[in-house]
Amino acid sequence: MKTPKKILNDPRRATEEMVEGLVLAYDGRVGRVEGHGALFLKDMPQNKVALLVGGGSGHEPIFGGFLGRNLADGAACGEVFTSPSPQTICAAARAIHRGQGVVFVYGNYSGDNMNFDMAAEVLASEGIETRTIRVCDDVAVGSPGNREERRGIAGGVFVIKVAGGAAAELADLDAVARVTARAEANTRSMGVAVSPGSLPESGKPTFELGDDEIEIGMGAHGEKGVKRQKLSTADDIANQMMAAILRDLPYARGDEVALLINNLGASTMFELLIVNRRVRQILAEEGITVHRSFVGSYLTSQEMAGFSISLMKLDQELKHYLDLPSTSFGFSSL
Repeated sequence: MKTPKKILNDPRRATEEMVEGLVLAYDGRVGRVEGHGALFLKDMPQNKVALLVGGGSGHEPIFGGFLGRNLADGAACGEVFTSPSPQTICAAARAIHRGQGVVFVYGNYSGDNMNFDMAAEVLASEGIETRTIRVCDDVAVGSPGNREERRGIAGGVFVIKVAGGAAAELADLDAVARVTARAEANTRSMGVAVSPGSLPESGKPTFELGDDEIEIGMGAHGEKGVKRQKLSTADDIANQMMAAILRDLPYARGDEVALLINNLGASTMFELLIVNRRVRQILAEEGITVHRSFVGSYLTSQEMAGFSISLMKLDQELKHYLDLPSTSFGFSSL
């Protein structure tokens, strides 16, 4: 497998330089805690419940690209595919705390779980209350009854969007956590890769696939999926993924959902829209209404080619927070 070409300076400083560029891309609206990958909105109101998101870099625009109105207030950014340290998480939480506590939202990975939990203990000793919502949306692993075993993938976009709206409007930490937890519980996702991403520092691929192979259900870092098979049509791949997603919650006739078709890095909008066409056909056949759809790059894995599908089942409260207008570097909706 060929080593991918990347436009970098010193690969060992790639994450540091990426974070510098990301802060500059916000045109003064976002600051950074010196010495950390800890980002924060500069213009935050007082007495607000704060929302902190985070995880490894390499998945841009999530997480650092999701700071803005009705979205996250801060982000803790780790090295590529590596959890942020407890120190970075604490630095970000302190920067956005406005007296009403901090809600953590991040993907369910062992390193993130450990480091965010350690940070929560430190912050509690300083009098800063936190609540944790781990995104466990990947139906390719675990079971509906053991969702804590599942990875967090692109369904976290919906969880962050709802959490951001709730944190903007609700003054109570537990109320924001309750809404966020329901958004997470109503979200299911699955991904497929047709070629791997790579690690910027080493240039090594995150996994290997034959030229005619695809991996159904792989994780955002290239973790093993449910099966490896020969490349088939877009409709066939979408049919397999939607069958697994729909039976998992389960979704039912009459449901209303938000839909996300997420580019894992190197797929084209042309391809994503073909997938979107088939997904919408399936949902119509199942009697499920799409309230809002999002198609594009939200959670990537460097130059991995492939996509993921996410559904969030909506009720009136979740719909309200999803629909609030938002603006950020990586996610905007009107």
